[in-house]
Amino acid sequence: MRIIDFHTHTFPDRIAEAAIASLMEESRSRAHTDGTVNGLKASMETAGVDVSVVLPVVTNPVKASSMNNFAARVNEDFENSGVFSIGGIHPETPNLREVLREAKNLGLRGVKLHPDYYGIMFNDIKTKRVIDIASEMGLFVITHAGMDIGLYPPICCSIESIEDVLKDVEPETLILAHMGGWMNWEEVTLRLAGTKSYSSTKVYLDTAFSIGEIGWIDPDNHKDYHQMSDDMFRKMVKVFGSERIVFGSDSPWAEQKDYVDRMNAMGLRNEELEDIFHRNADKLLNLKR
Repeated sequence: MRIIDFHTHTFPDRIAEAAIASLMEESRSRAHTDGTVNGLKASMETAGVDVSVVLPVVTNPVKASSMNNFAARVNEDFENSGVFSIGGIHPETPNLREVLREAKNLGLRGVKLHPDYYGIMFNDIKTKRVIDIASEMGLFVITHAGMDIGLYPPICCSIESIEDVLKDVEPETLILAHMGGWMNWEEVTLRLAGTKSYSSTKVYLDTAFSIGEIGWIDPDNHKDYHQMSDDMFRKMVKVFGSERIVFGSDSPWAEQKDYVDRMNAMGLRNEELEDIFHRNADKLLNLKR
């Protein structure tokens, strides 16, 4: 079965070692690759993953354009590597419309948001403007949702902020990472499964960093933080529908092979696995590979 990992992260070789070390210290969890494209390719081969989608996180508003140009260079080797990067953006990026148009022209398909790293709420007018322009240009938006174990509260992409964006902006396509809100899955199921009020919006969830075990460096200090149970995952697939869920691992912060194996062991129907592993991602990405 074709497998697309819709949620991975890499860094340029020259900064990967330092970036991984810093993020491991912040999150107090282990990385499963060295953070490079080559490290991701090795992981894909072990896991049987055909395509990995890299999600750049832009923490400096003025670097969005340069990061998107780097993403486009990564994509030049896509046919051989199977690694495809989308774009990144920051709500305070100067010349926002021009930068998003450039991302579109570079073929980046969508843009990643991480409100917690900006300290800007997901439903702030600045973020809404990003989502509105991206939708206008036919770019999907994928956002970190819920808590981030490297940053902790405040949570900048809460259920309330998501509901506000859906009602106010009605984005063309919005993907909520970490099954809609990390460690807030019951509320996600209760409040976001129905889209009657947002009929023009396609809302997807990705599975990244939501199942399995967390690779804590010191597990005893993190007993209050956990991934969802298999039963909770199956419940969300039933309530949301497999046509609204895309497979993602959050590599290097989760091991791709472990995620593939766990997904295959969930007891889902083959049609559901086809949706989650690749059909939904294929529709979003429209890649020739």
